[in-house]
Amino acid sequence: MRFAALLAASILATPALAADPVAVATMLRDRALTGSPAYAVVESLTTEVGQRLAGTPAEARARDWGVARMKAMGFQNVHVQTYDVPRWERGVETAEVVGTSAQRLVLTALGYSGATPAAGITAQVVRFADVDALSAAPAGSLKGKIVFIDHAMQRAQDGSSYGAFGGIRRAGPAIAAQKGAAAFLLRSLGTGTARVSHTGTTTWGDVTPIAAAALTVPDAQQLARLLDRGPVTLHLTLTPRLTGTGKSGNVIGEITGATAPREVIVVGGHLDSWDLGTGAIDDAAGIAITTGAAKLIIDAIKSGEIPRPRRTIRVVMFGDEESQGPLSGQQYLKGHPGDTAILTAESDFGADRVWQLRSNVAAGAKPLMASLAKVLAPLGIAPSSAAAHGGTDIEAIIESGAGVIDLAQDGTRYFDIHHTADDTLDKIDRVQMDQNVAGWVSMLWLTASSDVPMAHPAIAPLP
Repeated sequence: MRFAALLAASILATPALAADPVAVATMLRDRALTGSPAYAVVESLTTEVGQRLAGTPAEARARDWGVARMKAMGFQNVHVQTYDVPRWERGVETAEVVGTSAQRLVLTALGYSGATPAAGITAQVVRFADVDALSAAPAGSLKGKIVFIDHAMQRAQDGSSYGAFGGIRRAGPAIAAQKGAAAFLLRSLGTGTARVSHTGTTTWGDVTPIAAAALTVPDAQQLARLLDRGPVTLHLTLTPRLTGTGKSGNVIGEITGATAPREVIVVGGHLDSWDLGTGAIDDAAGIAITTGAAKLIIDAIKSGEIPRPRRTIRVVMFGDEESQGPLSGQQYLKGHPGDTAILTAESDFGADRVWQLRSNVAAGAKPLMASLAKVLAPLGIAPSSAAAHGGTDIEAIIESGAGVIDLAQDGTRYFDIHHTADDTLDKIDRVQMDQNVAGWVSMLWLTASSDVPMAHPAIAPLP
C-alpha cells in the first residue's frame, strides 16, 4: 500500500495529471492512508493543553496552541477572533441515598447548573420516564422534590438516539424548576456502562436555575432499582457557579485560493471541550482531521506536485461550541464580510471511520458530488440520498447560503465516551482517523479546485 501510494504520487507530479482534480484527490486520499498528520495534532492538543473549558485560561492556552500549530503546518493568514462568553466552573458534586439503603451515587453537574446550598439538600426523588411526563406534572406538585428522568438511549451508528433524548438534558431542568423542583437528575446521555457521568449544557431561559446533574448509567440504574422498592431520599450537594465573563475565540488559517480567493470552503472542528476529560474525541479529533487534511494539500503544493486550488480552503478551530452553540459560526461570519462561504463542513463526531457521504448543494454540483463519491468508495464511504445538516459551529454559515457536506462518522461508541472523564487520547484509533483524513482531503481538493456553484437549496432544521 505504501509503495503503491508513493509511486502514484511520483507519476502524478506531471503537469497533465496534476491538472486532473480526480487524479489529485485520489493521490492525496492514498497518501493519507499511509499515515496522516492528524494523530500528532490530537496528541499535541490533548497533552500540552488538556481540558479546554470555554472562557477559562485553559481555552486561552488552546488558542495560543492553535495559532502556533497552524503557522508551523504552513497555513496562511492565521488569525484569532475573540468574543465574550459566560465563565462557569464546577464545584462539589456528591449524592447519597439516605436511610436503610444508604450509599453513594456518582454524578456530575450539567453545564450552567444552578447550585444547592453549600451544605446540600435532602429531598425525596420523583421519577419520570421522559420530558413529556415531566411537563404533564401539575404546577407546584414537585415543590421541594428531586426530579429524576430515566430513559433508554441506545447505541446507533448515526447517533440518532442522542437527538431523540437530548431534550431531557437541555430542557428538562428548566421544566422541573418551573414545577417547583429543588433539583434535577437524569440518567447520563450515554450508551456505555462505565461508571462515568456525561455532562453537557442545559438552558434556562427566564427560569431561575436549580441544581442539575447527570448520574452515571450504572448509578441511574441503581437508583431506578431502589425506586422500584419504594420511596428514595437523597442528600445532594452541587456547588457550581458562574464567575463572570471570559474570552472564547476562533483560530483560523487558510490555503489561499489561486484564482478565486474570496470563494471559500469553510471547515473545521471546535477547540473548546468540557472539563472532565481532555476532549480527545470531542473535539480535538475534528481539529486534527481537518487540519491534517489541509496539511496534506499544503505539503503537496510546496513540493510542486499540485497547483494551488482555485478557491480558498479555510480551516477554523471554532471557539465555544459546548455551551454557546452556534455563536462561534456567527462570529466567524462577522469577521469575514467580504468573502463568500460557498461550502462548509464540520468534523465533530469523534474519530471513528467515515461511513457515509451526505450533501446539500446546488443542483449543478450533483455531478461533482458523484465524482467525490467515486473517490470515496474505496474507503468504504457510501453516498446517501439524505440531506446534509452540518454541525453546530457551522449553522450560521449554512444559513448564509453555503452548501454543506457531511462526512458522517460511525457513532456507535461515541456516546460511551463523549462529555465524560473517559474522553482521552487512548480512545483515538489512528487507522480510523487516517481514513477520516483520506475522505476529507479528497473532498477539500475536489470542491476547492472546482468552479461549480455550491449554494444549497433550503436546509431542514438540525435535529
